[in-house]
Amino acid sequence: MRQKGSQHRKPLKYDMQTPSNAHSELAATVGFIARYASYLMGSGVHTSRVVRNSRRIGSALGIEINLAVFPKSIIVSGTDAEGESFSRVTAIAPCPIDFERNADLSALSWEAFDRKLTLRQIEERYEQLCSKPRLDPMLVMILAGLANASFCRLFGGDLQAMGIVFTATLFGFFVKQKLIQRGLNHFLVFIAAAFAASLMSSMSLILDTTSDVALATSVLFLIPGVPLINGFIDIIEGHILTGISRLTAAIMLVACIAIGLSATLMMVKSELL
Repeated sequence: MRQKGSQHRKPLKYDMQTPSNAHSELAATVGFIARYASYLMGSGVHTSRVVRNSRRIGSALGIEINLAVFPKSIIVSGTDAEGESFSRVTAIAPCPIDFERNADLSALSWEAFDRKLTLRQIEERYEQLCSKPRLDPMLVMILAGLANASFCRLFGGDLQAMGIVFTATLFGFFVKQKLIQRGLNHFLVFIAAAFAASLMSSMSLILDTTSDVALATSVLFLIPGVPLINGFIDIIEGHILTGISRLTAAIMLVACIAIGLSATLMMVKSELL
């Protein structure tokens, strides 16, 4: 018997909504562009170029892309033709500066736009470019030594001083590479590398050579030119926060170089007087 006042209730049904194919494609596109943009930012590309490249790839795939770039992260938002939006936050991981790879990745955005590549084709091309072997570390070390020796010559150093600066640069660069591999703090790495290079170049004090030029130019390979240039470009183009962040980091690195060089000068000050 049914009790008075009782009502027959049908069981509730819950509709589980699954994401549409369009939403999945939008999420995949935004996810790739976030990865692409964070790689470029971490490898020393100025912010406006990253924004242009990312929007170009989004345009090739029919998606409007907007980026909010911060010193340590990027927020990428994408909107498709139906008005559906998706956002992704990605951390910016520091990467070795490679101008050739940066140029290739920028050219990828034009290739995607001109040839109307699909997302899978763009991803495959991206992985190919990122997997290309970098320059041999030994070759980079030798080229840095030659560049520093050339600076020594430009500032009035003689042949003996150039040879000392070349050797000191090799030693300092080697110390820098090994400490980075061990995961030491970036600022401590610059202090140690500047101290090692300047201490090695101090041997010029016991020779009849331009020792002052040798000491001054032995640490020039550590000057953070890319962050300094990108910081000014970002500020000029309106990306104030990122520009100030890059300039601040660059100034701190310059201060670390000065600390390492000062430590050497304190040790050999009696020879300088």
